[in-house]
Amino acid sequence: MGYNGKRVLVTGAGGFIGSHLAEELVTAGAQVTAFVHYNARGDTGNLGYLSAPIRDGAEVVLGDVRDPFMVRSVARSQDIVFHLAALIGIPYSYHAPHSYVETNVHGTLNVLQAALEAGVGRVVHTSTSEVYGTALYVPIDEKHPLQPQSPYAASKVAADSMAMSYFLSFGLPVATIRPFNTFGPRQSARAVIPTILSQLVRRLKVVTIGSLDPVRDFTYVKDIVRAFMIVAESDAAVGQVTNVGSGKAVTIKELLDHCCRITGHQPAIHADETRVRPERSEVMRLLCDNTKAADTLGWRPKVPFEEGLKHTLEFVAQHPELFRPERYAI
Repeated sequence: MGYNGKRVLVTGAGGFIGSHLAEELVTAGAQVTAFVHYNARGDTGNLGYLSAPIRDGAEVVLGDVRDPFMVRSVARSQDIVFHLAALIGIPYSYHAPHSYVETNVHGTLNVLQAALEAGVGRVVHTSTSEVYGTALYVPIDEKHPLQPQSPYAASKVAADSMAMSYFLSFGLPVATIRPFNTFGPRQSARAVIPTILSQLVRRLKVVTIGSLDPVRDFTYVKDIVRAFMIVAESDAAVGQVTNVGSGKAVTIKELLDHCCRITGHQPAIHADETRVRPERSEVMRLLCDNTKAADTLGWRPKVPFEEGLKHTLEFVAQHPELFRPERYAI
């Protein structure tokens, strides 16, 4: 199919993955509408890090997925909708769960209904590996039970179900992509890898971090974006959920060791209880079975883990003003 000349809407385009996706789509020749959460400062988030030619190649629209009228207006005449807009911070979901339902569930409903009314040819809905909870078995395939252990995860389970219902009830061509832990340049300072790297770059004698025991499957953002673009072009992905992850797992302690190695700094470790989830809410083990993505889409990760870490480190080092872990109590 290709993307040259395609009219494409990206919700959540100012976010971490969304900005990388918008960048790749513009590069591929798509006519991109980058839908960014409105704020009074006119801040377009991570789109500000794009080169001027790429940034100018997208139409940036400030709005809110919670507003169905606004969403209808941007969905008109689109060929493809990539829906990434969401509240994603797990700690904040303990404090403001209603806002997660409003954005992640009602916002998704608005996008699906707008796409249906507009006759959009393909909707790619973004899920998360958090919906699986602590793994009952590994690697985790798409048949694994859904076990939301936080309000955030619960809101995403509901959004995923809404997306599937629009495929089954109305024939909307929805494909759900379920990324495991994504990392790379532009990721929020709240995420574990930027949190670790930012402290190591500052050569702190003590690095503060939460639990070292959870197991995670990390995939570099460029590989995840490539998966999004493949899913949107694949008829086999419609009406399906597809896991996307590296298929390799590390503990947070092993992650910390990797980060210390590439920075050449070995500090003491302080466990910060404010960064630890409630006991029954902590997801202890996530490891992706990416067989379906490989077999049906031909997708496999290409960027080695440490190479991705080095790219992330470079961004963190270039933008020290963005990374102050002591600011993030929730």
